[in-house]
This record gives sequence, C-alpha cells and structure tokens, in this order.
Amino acid sequence: MPGTAREIRGAGLGLRRALLGPLLSRPTGDIDFMEVAPENWIGVGGRFGRQFREIAERYPLVLHGLSLDIGGPDALDLDLLRAVRALMDELQVGFYSEHLTYCAAEGHLYDLLPIPFTEEAVGHVVARIQQAQDIIGQPLVLENASYYAQAHRDMSEAEFISAVLQRSGAELLLDVNNIYVNSINHGYDPVAFLASLPLSRVRYLHIAGHYDEADDLKVDTHGADVIDPVWALLSRAYDLLGPLPTLLERDFNLPPLPQLLQEVAEVRRRQGCALPGGRAVGEGA
Repeated sequence: MPGTAREIRGAGLGLRRALLGPLLSRPTGDIDFMEVAPENWIGVGGRFGRQFREIAERYPLVLHGLSLDIGGPDALDLDLLRAVRALMDELQVGFYSEHLTYCAAEGHLYDLLPIPFTEEAVGHVVARIQQAQDIIGQPLVLENASYYAQAHRDMSEAEFISAVLQRSGAELLLDVNNIYVNSINHGYDPVAFLASLPLSRVRYLHIAGHYDEADDLKVDTHGADVIDPVWALLSRAYDLLGPLPTLLERDFNLPPLPQLLQEVAEVRRRQGCALPGGRAVGEGA
C-alpha cells in the first residue's frame, strides 16, 4: 500500500544526474525538497536508480513532467500517466505538474509550444486534463508557459489559464521567470499579469534564469543565474500569495552545487521577508 504523500515547503532544487553525487555527500538542511522529471527516472536501475532512491529518502519530491502534451492533438500517453502514478505511490510524491502547452503532433516535437487562447482550446485541454486526473487520482498542476510566437487568441492568456483551471479542477504551477520573459517579449506589465492570474489555485512556484538574446527578446533557458528583476517579481508574488514552496530550476551550465545553494538560500531569505499567509503543500492541501 502506498504511504501518505510527503508535504513540501520552503525552497527546492531541480534534480539533475550531475548533482546526485554532490547532494548525497552533504547534509540535507540546505534544500527543503527536490523536483524531478519522471520521464528521466521511470524504470531507471543500477547506480543511478539507487542514488535516486537515496535522494527520495532524504527529500520530499515533486514530479514535473516534460512530455504529457496536455494541449496537443495526439491521444494522451496513458502508459506514461500510469507509470507516473506508480512512481508517485512508490516514492510518496504529493503531486505531479506539467506544462500548459503542447509538444506533439503525429509524434513528439521536442519543444513546448503555446496553445491558442480560444474557447475551443479550453474545452479540448479540459477534457484531457480530466482524463489525466482520473489516472493520477488528484488535480494536475499546470505551469504557465513561456512562448515566443503568439498563437491565435480570442481571450487573454490570464483568461485562458483561469478558464482551464476553473473548469478542470487543475492547479497552477506559477513560473515567475516565464512571466518576466513573456512580459519583455510581448510588451506587458509583469506585475499586472501576475495579479490577474487565479492565484488561489497556485500550488507552488518556479524561478529560473534566462538568456538575453536582445533587449526585447529573452529566452527561457534555465541556464543562467536568476536576475534582479525576476527576484523582485518573486517577492511581489510572495506579497500576494505568502511564501509558498518555490523551486529553483537550473537545467544546464550547472555551476558547483554551493553556488546553486546560494540561490536556494536567496529564495528562503525572500520567503522569510514575505507577508504572512504561506502554507505547506502536500496531499490534500
């Protein structure tokens, strides 16, 4: 029988294989939880599998998927969803998040592409979310996406996100860097956009660095340090939400672990300065 899911709180870090050894060689107090892509760990055995399960014993985990394709035209990958559910049960994971995007059309496209902001798309996505939720047995948590070309729209992005979450019962993974990147690329006020989202549905947050292609073009790479305007936007999010659990994403150009932990510590510092009202997040929260 699966155990009760472990709660998350505080500041977390995304797990990469290069971090397994450094993480297992130091005390656990610098990080409150870890986030893993289930596609990278389902069925993994050997040394990596053993190290992964040691990490799962040390830290509460959340799963953040890469390939569910919640907005696409292809049938949902039900085998993937069943494997995710099994991993959640095995490791006592509280919830599973994905991207509010599509990434396949007659095969994987290896990119996260924006869904049109239309009523038809809302209905399509809601039906697929409900199908996924029937398998995982709880609300799916969906991330607001970065995008570079504007898909067709009959409503605003915030209206689209709100409609999807309200009708499906899904929850929101609030990616602060994606808001900042989109605000530069598409010319809007990031604070006003943040305030327009269904903040009562936020389960946890992401923060990350990005690449400056030009003054008016930022690329969401997760390959650099978090910059001051993104830190400031995170503090604004805490003012609205309280200090909800927050995950630092770093996917490549990985610095030494102590440097990453400095950014995790900065998340904690800003959580400590936030207005009251935060909450721990876990099963049933």
